Order: sequence, then structure tokens, then C-alpha cells
Amino acid sequence: MVLRPILVLFQTSRQDISRAGIARGSVGWENFTRLFDDPDFAPVLARTAVWVVAVVGVTLVISLPLAQFLDKPFPGRRVVRYALLVPWAASVLMTALSFRWMLQPFFGLVNQVLIDLGFIDERIDFLAKPSTAMPAMMAVAIFVSVPFTTYVVLAGLQTVPGSLYEAAAIDGATPWKRYTKITLPMLRPAILVALLINIINVFNSFPIIWAMTEGGPQFTTSTSTVFMYKLAVQNRQLDTSAAMAVVNLGLIFVVVLIYLRASRWQEAATPA
Repeated sequence: MVLRPILVLFQTSRQDISRAGIARGSVGWENFTRLFDDPDFAPVLARTAVWVVAVVGVTLVISLPLAQFLDKPFPGRRVVRYALLVPWAASVLMTALSFRWMLQPFFGLVNQVLIDLGFIDERIDFLAKPSTAMPAMMAVAIFVSVPFTTYVVLAGLQTVPGSLYEAAAIDGATPWKRYTKITLPMLRPAILVALLINIINVFNSFPIIWAMTEGGPQFTTSTSTVFMYKLAVQNRQLDTSAAMAVVNLGLIFVVVLIYLRASRWQEAATPA
């Protein structure tokens, strides 16, 4: 189920595949050389790094205080918690299409609101230029990532013993001290899990980018996943696309290794 597709992927990345999908023999590392020499390869990797760091970072910054808020009792808390699930439970593709329609320059809601409020004088096609399209897609990715991250952090908060806060308050610790010295260290496992899953999801994110810009113009709003897809489907370079898939797999593998290192799984597995 897992190893067989990976093996086939590696084999494909080292073969000459015709535009019709016919394997014509091994070419060694030629596909990787062609991929690395592609002028779009380096910008796509840099854009992917910015995409992942920005989306995951902002998501975590928003989710931490939001989880703190939802952890406190207030009227209607259950309703707010259920409402937060909607962006996560809804289809990512439909969410992306909805935002694409709202950002439409002629009849989109965003342009109309900005004009009514006096922030802009003429309508803007947000998805036509990379300088505005990338922030717009990042905002959508953050919108659909915040619910999951918030619930993971909220679950972590509910495992923190209240006695720790009581003891710290008796010792005169300020709320900020209690948060930095008790809450954040106790949330470390939950934060690491949220970071790992979010990094993998955001790195492999396809529906948002494809639905809003299709990675264009050319590859100017493509991440490595969209780049890989366009190589295979639009350019019919199946062998080069397979090489890109191997690179993506390697990058994800590095992220998992960093996570395992950060969570010190080896020490936890060692018997006392």
C-alpha cells in the first residue's frame, strides 16, 4: 500500500517516459538534471518555502490565543466551538472557489466592500498578479488551517493541571509568566503535532492554488506540488514530474525527521 507506489515512483523518475506514457528505458539521473536545470525550479522551491512558513506560522499565531479564548467559560462557548469547525469541515475546493468569486474584480464582494469603504478607487484583479494572488491564497489556506490547529492546542490546554496555575499564582507569578513558564512548555507536544500535520498539509496543498490561479500565470504562483502536476498534465513531462515527486517526498521526509528529533522520540522509547 505504501512501499510499492514509492518504489514505482523512484523507478519512473529514472526512466525516459514518452508523452504517451510509454517507458522507453532507463536514463539514470537525467530527469533530475533536467529538473534542476529548469529555470522555474529554484523559484518554485523558494515560493513553496515562503508559502509553508507563512501559512503555518500565521496559523499558529492565530490559533494559540483563539484556543486560550475557547478554553475559558463564556455564554455560547459551545456554539462558537461548533462554528469554528465549519471552515475545516467544508470542502477545501468549494472554499477556494467561494473566495475566488469574492475576489472577482467586477462583481466580487471584496472589491465592492473596499470601494464602499473608500480604501480603493478602482477595482483590483487580485488573482491576476503574483504580488496579490499569493497573499490571497495564503489567507484562504490560513482560514482553513486555523480550526484544526486551534482544536489541537485546545486539547493540549485541557491537559494542563489547574493546580500548576494555582501554585504559580500563590508564588506571585504574573499572567505572562504563567503563560510562558507553564502553558507553552506544557503545550509543546500539541504544538509539535499541529506543526507537523500543518506543514505536510500546506506543503501538499493543491485545491486552493489550483482553484484560484491554477499556479499561473506560467508558474508564478505555483508551489512544488502544483509545479509537479503541471509538468505531468500540461507539459506531458511525466518523467520530470516523477523526479519532482521524489524531491517533494524527500522534503517531507526531512520535515518528519526534524519533528522526530524535536519530540525526542528516541529518548521516550528508551526504557528507564
